[in-house]
Amino acid sequence: MKVLVIIPAYNEEENIGLLLSKVIELRDVINMEILVINDKSTDRTYEKCKEYNEVTIIDLPCNLGIGGAVQTGYKYAKKNNFDIAIQVDGDGQHDPRYIPDLVQLLENNDMVIGSRFIEKEGFQSTKLRRIGIKYFSSLIKLFTGSVITDPTSGYRACNRQVIELFSNRYPQDYPEPESILYLLRNRYRIKETPVLMNERTGGVSSINPIRSVYYMIKVSLAIFIDTLRKKLI
Repeated sequence: MKVLVIIPAYNEEENIGLLLSKVIELRDVINMEILVINDKSTDRTYEKCKEYNEVTIIDLPCNLGIGGAVQTGYKYAKKNNFDIAIQVDGDGQHDPRYIPDLVQLLENNDMVIGSRFIEKEGFQSTKLRRIGIKYFSSLIKLFTGSVITDPTSGYRACNRQVIELFSNRYPQDYPEPESILYLLRNRYRIKETPVLMNERTGGVSSINPIRSVYYMIKVSLAIFIDTLRKKLI
């Protein structure tokens, strides 16, 4: 099995080095390629990544945002014939030690999501983010009947079929809830598994309170329009 770890990173010079060290250690357990998508960082993220010879880097010429950066990883996975792609955020909040669990669960699923809300341990995000997460969980249940406890989690693994799909179609802003809903509506199998997440120790998240509200409205509209389009078709 060819396994690719996709790490989108924007201005993560304070976090990316430790994250890469942890992922590289896991190569003794799983033979995988590590790909960092440097989304036109303005700090030393690229230089930090260059210190690790085991890491492949795509240095984007312009900032695409999280959706475009992640889709770049899926396009790379498709072009190079990978069987599994695993998303790990570059801010260090995702603990790489759960990667083997995600890979194992893919045997009977199309996507596996690392959820912080199954056992409710570790960093649970900010109060505002938790409100948004519960909102998207309710929205997904309303339209699909499926319960996804952590729909905004960017810690997830996908099989070859989802790699193919995401390489051609992937939401641009706050893409996780919208992509989950799309998969569920098209009968892909999604499973969550408990993980512990860490609090960001350096850098600044690109999602501030104002953007959180904006993304909630934007994603909600995208979901409603997609639902209406499917009914009309």
